[in-house]
Amino acid sequence: MPPPIRLKDHERDARLIRARVLFGGAALVLLTMLLMFRMYYLQVVQFEHHSTLAENNRIHVQSLPPTRGMIYDRNGVVIADNRASFSLTLTRERAGDWEQVLDSIVEILELDNDSRELFEKRIRQGRRPFEPVPVMFELSEEQIARIAINQFRLPGVEVSASLVRYYPQQEHFAHSVGYVGRINETELKNLDPVNYSGTHHIGKTGIERFYEEQLHGQVGYEEVETNARGRVLRVLNRVEPVSGQDIYLTLDSNLQEAAELALDGRRGAIVALDPNNGEVLAMVSQPSFDPNPFVTGISFKAYGELRDSLDQPLFNRVLRGLYPPGSTIKPMMAVAGLDAGVITPKSRVFDPGFYQLPNNKHKYRNWNRYGDGWVELDLAIARSNDTYFYDLAHKLGIDRMHDYMSRFGFGQRVALDMFEETAGLMPSRDWKRNRYRQPWYPGETLILGIGQGYMQTTPLQLAQATALMASKGKWIRPHLARSVGGLQPIVDAQEPPDIVLRDEKFWEPARLGMENVLHGARGTARKVGDTAQYRIAGKSGTAQVVAIKQGERYDRDKVQERHRDHALFIAYAPAENPTIAVAVMIENGESGSGVAAPIAKQVLDAWLLDEDGELKVQYQTEAQREMSEVRP
Repeated sequence: MPPPIRLKDHERDARLIRARVLFGGAALVLLTMLLMFRMYYLQVVQFEHHSTLAENNRIHVQSLPPTRGMIYDRNGVVIADNRASFSLTLTRERAGDWEQVLDSIVEILELDNDSRELFEKRIRQGRRPFEPVPVMFELSEEQIARIAINQFRLPGVEVSASLVRYYPQQEHFAHSVGYVGRINETELKNLDPVNYSGTHHIGKTGIERFYEEQLHGQVGYEEVETNARGRVLRVLNRVEPVSGQDIYLTLDSNLQEAAELALDGRRGAIVALDPNNGEVLAMVSQPSFDPNPFVTGISFKAYGELRDSLDQPLFNRVLRGLYPPGSTIKPMMAVAGLDAGVITPKSRVFDPGFYQLPNNKHKYRNWNRYGDGWVELDLAIARSNDTYFYDLAHKLGIDRMHDYMSRFGFGQRVALDMFEETAGLMPSRDWKRNRYRQPWYPGETLILGIGQGYMQTTPLQLAQATALMASKGKWIRPHLARSVGGLQPIVDAQEPPDIVLRDEKFWEPARLGMENVLHGARGTARKVGDTAQYRIAGKSGTAQVVAIKQGERYDRDKVQERHRDHALFIAYAPAENPTIAVAVMIENGESGSGVAAPIAKQVLDAWLLDEDGELKVQYQTEAQREMSEVRP
């Protein structure tokens, strides 16, 4: 039997439709009320907040980095300049897939893989959000055109004009002035985030680093209106940056060039000081390097060649090179012996060619194996007699030697404005006990008396000790800055005390001995002194690189070139009124008087003689001036 047919209930359907209509209408009204409430909340309650956000999307504050201060030599020759350059910048937040963008840049500009790695390294370095990062400097016109044509493929990439540090003297002042480089993550954490906003470079070495605060200046800013793509439409407000201060150095470009020519490609260092005011007149470390690639980013290959070079061009020999001073410390030893009362100018020592401690068979050899016979202080300095100074060192003892040599600046940093300086080493009993857990032996005192053994000095320390001999103990720390922003450089609040002796006359025997090195009948550098038009006070030195066994003679043919002795020479001139003190160190040069002394004289000539090869008037004595006036 089929099921009954159900009849349609129109009343029930009508009630269902009315319920649905009422429910839909209520929901519509509720949603409308929620929408109106939301609109009210956003446009009325949070009006200030959202209007500020909208304004911030339209108005941006851009940093205006200051122009870095210039650096000049004492005569106004430009050493560090700022050169206009077109740079390629990338803003990571606007680039999207920035790694793909870098690939496109390399493809468009036809660069190598090293450039790609360098770009990525720069992008990954710490930086502030939405700050454009320069990835490439000094774009050519062709490269700029290629970027412009392919701009649609390079979101976040722009070509911008900026000033980039440039060193027109190239390698001539690399070790003294230093260079700037990109700010790394460690430096970024320690810098003022406001003042260095928009700045990508900072002083890394030399004067550029020491006077970074003065050279950098103060950042400026401008408020700009931008479109949705971040393009600047107009400038609303601008506060100009304050340029960094210019610095005039004590260095003289002509003397620097003369010193480099005198070195003639040898590995070594030359320092020239004014003993009257501590100004560094020349500071040469050879070989050197061109600092310009470090500014814009040196390639891995080029840096590797510099770093791995056997000649170490990146190594600052003036400030960081440690060498035994050899016989160059004998004049200071003489002053110490006179002041301590263990010798007089007439004290004599018999030299048979060696020296022996009491009850000791070991012979400490003089460089002259045949001996000089009876030797007084004046001849001991002129002849560089080792036996005399062995005896003097034994009489002084290590404690007094350490005290006196420390007064001359050995074993400590002597410069005022040079970050990289090494303190060197002036050994003592306590130092050896702490370092080697051993006592100090009398034989070590002897060899220290001729500048050998543990003692290590820098060429700058030797130059400063020479300046102290010239000024009779007047301490003025060497400095490179002559003026900063037109004002005097920083005041030295920790200048060491002057060397005050029991009697000022104790300076004269040592100074006279230094003059006789070049002008005495038996002076070790008499050939150099005979050609001088003024009196020079100096001292030669030879420092061993490798030890020689007892009784063995030095044979240069059996020693590798880099194991040969270092050649040293210190000098000041004119001897009667010193205006320049020089220290010369030639690595593996072997002979202080034969190699280093002529180089020192070339530097002195460059400073004291005029273009005609005559002694400058301001350096002449009254007798010399009278002779020049009557000369036809």
